[in-house]
Amino acid sequence: MAKVAFLGLGVMGFPMAGHLVAKGHQVTVYNRSAAKIEAWAARHGATWAETPAMAASGAAFVMACVGNDDDLRSVCLGDTGAFAGMARGAVFVDHTTVSATVTRELAGMARDMGLGYVDAPVSGGQAGAENGQLSVMCGGTVADYDRAEPVMAAYARICRRLGDSGAGQLAKMMNQICIAGLMQGLSEALAFGQKAGLDGEAVVEVIAQGAAGSWQMVNRHKTMLDGTFDFGFAVDWMRKDLGICLDTADQIGASLPVTALVDQFYKDVQLMGGGRGDTSSLIRRLR
Repeated sequence: MAKVAFLGLGVMGFPMAGHLVAKGHQVTVYNRSAAKIEAWAARHGATWAETPAMAASGAAFVMACVGNDDDLRSVCLGDTGAFAGMARGAVFVDHTTVSATVTRELAGMARDMGLGYVDAPVSGGQAGAENGQLSVMCGGTVADYDRAEPVMAAYARICRRLGDSGAGQLAKMMNQICIAGLMQGLSEALAFGQKAGLDGEAVVEVIAQGAAGSWQMVNRHKTMLDGTFDFGFAVDWMRKDLGICLDTADQIGASLPVTALVDQFYKDVQLMGGGRGDTSSLIRRLR
C-alpha cells in the first residue's frame, strides 16, 4: 500500500480517490473548493491539504484529475504546486484530459526534477468512476508506468501503456472522436424512429444485438428517449475535449470532418442552454 495524494475532487476524482482509500492506500486530498473536501473527508475519513504541494509532501504517487491545461499547470507548478512538494523518485499521474503538448511540457519538467510522470486520461464516465471500472490510457516510461499501474488498479477495469509521454492523451482523443460520431448516429436513429412512430426501446433491444450495437446505445437510449440528460460528462467538457482533438489534428495533418461537424452540433446544444447536460443531450437539437 502506498502514500498517495489526489488533486481534484470533481465528478470523476471524488469516487476515484475513494477507491484508493478502499484499497488501503494512505490518501491525502486537495481541491480548490473546500465544500468538496469536507464532503469527501466526511465519507472517507482521510486527510486533506491546503495546497497541492502540501498534499504531495511525502507521497510516493500524486494523482490529478482537474479541468484543463491551465488547471493542470496550476496544480503542478509554482511554490504551492505539486512538483514543489514531491520528493525525487515520486511519480505524478495525470488523469485529466488535456493536450499532448502540455503533457510533454510537464513531463519534461518532472524529469528534470527527478520525478516520474504518467499521462493517464480515463474513459467510462461517472458510472465507471463510481464503480471502479474505468479504462485508463497511459503514456510515459515503462518504469514509471509499472510503478503506478498497481495504484491505478484501484479504479481501473483496464489499464495500458500505449507509448511515451503524450500517448495516453492521444489515445483519449481517439476515444472522444469515436464517442462524438457514435452519439450523433444514435441521436439521429432515435429521433428518426420517434418521427416514424416506432417503439424506440423495442427497436434498440433488437439492433443492439447486431452490428449497430454500442455502449452508448445500451446505456443511454432509454434516457435519451425520456429526455433525461444528467449523467455526468457535460457538453461543455466534451467541447473542450473535441477542441483538443481538432487542434491536434491540424498539427499532425489528420482529417476529422465528422468530429468538426459534431462539435458544432454540440455548440448548438450549448446555445440552447444545455452546456451542463451530458453528451447524450445531442438529440435535443433534432427535436
